[in-house]
Amino acid sequence: MPVYVGTAGFSYKDWEGIVYPPDLKKRKIHPLEYLAQFFDCCEINTSFYGHIRPNVGKSWCHKAAEVNPDFLFTAKLYQGFTHPPRGTPAPTPFQLTVPPEEERLAREGLDSIAEEGKLGAVLIQFPISFKNADDTRDYLFRLTEKFKTYHLVLEIRHESWNDPEILARLAEQGVGFCNIDQPRLGRSIGRTQYLTSPVGYVRLHGRNYKEWFQAKGRDDRYNYLYKPEELKGWVEKIHNVNQQARKTFAVTNNHYKGQAAVNALEIKNMLTGKKVKAPQPLMKAYPDALSGIAEPE
Repeated sequence: MPVYVGTAGFSYKDWEGIVYPPDLKKRKIHPLEYLAQFFDCCEINTSFYGHIRPNVGKSWCHKAAEVNPDFLFTAKLYQGFTHPPRGTPAPTPFQLTVPPEEERLAREGLDSIAEEGKLGAVLIQFPISFKNADDTRDYLFRLTEKFKTYHLVLEIRHESWNDPEILARLAEQGVGFCNIDQPRLGRSIGRTQYLTSPVGYVRLHGRNYKEWFQAKGRDDRYNYLYKPEELKGWVEKIHNVNQQARKTFAVTNNHYKGQAAVNALEIKNMLTGKKVKAPQPLMKAYPDALSGIAEPE
């Protein structure tokens, strides 16, 4: 079954001239048209912070499909369903209320991609502070029931969720498990290779231990370039997950200065054993990592 390899997000200012040619806008090429030449998927992050406008979602699908008909998207569920408002403690018992209008807008955005046949999965991401308890379990499974019309994948970062009963219940509901790589700090979940639905998912955040909790901005936290020996273990896990999955997504989230694109190309090369196509600016920016495994566009 196919493994879809790609990056988390595509719109970063610091990708200009590194991932994207500096004249991309002048050439009137959308970033997704460019990325779809080299990758199989893209995880939409903006849907976490706000809602995808349906006309924009459809446009993304068409632009990517023009250069790669098999290209798929995954999208993060809106943060109102998973995170308390910034600066406020989590309620006890855990319960978040999203206004009906916000839910409608979230669904309209996701549906605009699903209707084009391009929505591979919806990622439900909870913070590490979300721990396995009676109230959080109740909330979690009510939420997955609410959005069961989509292929759901759950990213839960606290070790307390690494529990056979939880995995069995996810499998019973057909909800996927997101296997993540992140700095092992406190009781963060380890490096798993679980499959609880037809959709396998692996998400690599980087291992920037120094900046993970102290970072002033997201760029600092995700400023990390995996070494090939660090990726090899994950490529094996991706292969193992994909052995029984209908499709598997491998997404790199260490986006700072295009490092996610570098590592995604390395993963593609390791999975296929073949040289991959790569953006020429990226090969110039990271010659040590890419010169032996990639060919310029």
